[in-house]
Amino acid sequence: MYPGESVDFNDHVVAVLRGAGFFEPDQPVWIARAPGRLDFMGGNDDYTGGWVLQLPLRQAVWAAVQLTARPSIQVLNPGAAESGWKTALEMPIDSLSSLEAIEEICASSPGAAWGRYVLGGFHLLRERYGALNSEGANLYLASDLPPNRGLASSAALEVAALKAACAALEIALEGVALAEAAQWVENVVAHSACGIMDQAAVVLGRRNCLLPLVCQPCLPLPPVRLPERARVWGIDSMVARSTGSAAYERARAAAFMGYKMVCRWEGVEAVVDEASPIPRWTDGRWNGYLSNLPPSEFRSRYERRLPEWMEGGDFLREFGGHADPMTAIDSSTSYPVRAAVRYATEENHRVATVKLLLENMPHEGCEHGLRLIGEILSQSHFAYAECGLGAAACDDLVALAQRQGFFGAKMTGGGAGGVVAVLGHADQQDALNQMVAAYGAARGAPPRVFQGSSNGADLHGTHHIEAGELAERR
Repeated sequence: MYPGESVDFNDHVVAVLRGAGFFEPDQPVWIARAPGRLDFMGGNDDYTGGWVLQLPLRQAVWAAVQLTARPSIQVLNPGAAESGWKTALEMPIDSLSSLEAIEEICASSPGAAWGRYVLGGFHLLRERYGALNSEGANLYLASDLPPNRGLASSAALEVAALKAACAALEIALEGVALAEAAQWVENVVAHSACGIMDQAAVVLGRRNCLLPLVCQPCLPLPPVRLPERARVWGIDSMVARSTGSAAYERARAAAFMGYKMVCRWEGVEAVVDEASPIPRWTDGRWNGYLSNLPPSEFRSRYERRLPEWMEGGDFLREFGGHADPMTAIDSSTSYPVRAAVRYATEENHRVATVKLLLENMPHEGCEHGLRLIGEILSQSHFAYAECGLGAAACDDLVALAQRQGFFGAKMTGGGAGGVVAVLGHADQQDALNQMVAAYGAARGAPPRVFQGSSNGADLHGTHHIEAGELAERR
């Protein structure tokens, strides 16, 4: 485990790798770090092309890569044992071009599914850049970022592994291109229907700043610094969540069902975007992004026309497919179509409003503006429940935050559990401690609190240990 960016690289990281006994002593090792992210606003809005505001966390995933003459990829992930997962994987280089072979390895035993996120990255580097045709690689992973909490742990894993491997292979891959590559791995190899929000935040984030991003497909804007005395904390609801969950996929599918309906009513044809590396649909009016539909137009033209709920079978019979390659429609499932479309349009507007408020907020006397933002956060939180993404535990945390006098709080990420973001000021640390104690007392254990920030993978950069250095320190 690594204590954020304050590590003494040579003394701490090298000591961990030396103790692992995993690397060959006569070859250099390249190391990258990718933080988790706290979804301040915009979660569940990225796949519809909306605005998001993301805060990189102090907790992170570290990846160390060494090239070898042995024609295989060997991965060691000791921390996986904490989740009951498999800790070691190996794949022959000759099989790396086959997505089916990756799937076979990662589905061969319980607890090996995480391998898709790293083996998929090596597959991409081989297929797109012609790397790893004869040489192999050792990959060592370490993390203090918990999985399944809605903190972008899978994106951090993908990005850290890709960035370290690119450094070792002398491949220039950074910025939006790195985020898009990691998203491709998650969508295509890991079969997770995520947008690009997580990967972009993990790559491009700046310490103590919110990253504004327009997900069309990935337009990062200058970072926004919070007022000096404002604080954002993440509190774990202790309810696990995942972008592969049924609730998340149902809400996402519902948004695209509504998009398809609106396209038909307006005579707009949705077609496959042949230029996109990530499978998606587009059109000549909204460019395939439902968030481009203004809230006022949604309210006046479509809200009452869209069904509140619609059975999948009824939709398939009337409209056919739903313009989302990442999710499937189950004929026996009911979908919250109206709420999902409402969320796509209104959350986009909420995020843009909060960004504008923060950019124009005075350094002193900003409490009124922060209270406005807190109310917007609360609106966003309850909009999750309308889409079927609520969680009673997260509602409890939001209610506790309101009673303790915080500006606002909301569920984060894909919803249905995970971490709640709380907005307050620096003088409220005692109030936060009381809130955490009250929540933990009702559940028999204290929740984890995420506070602090760090730079994204690009700003952190890569580091290397020279050939022979590990041997010298044995």
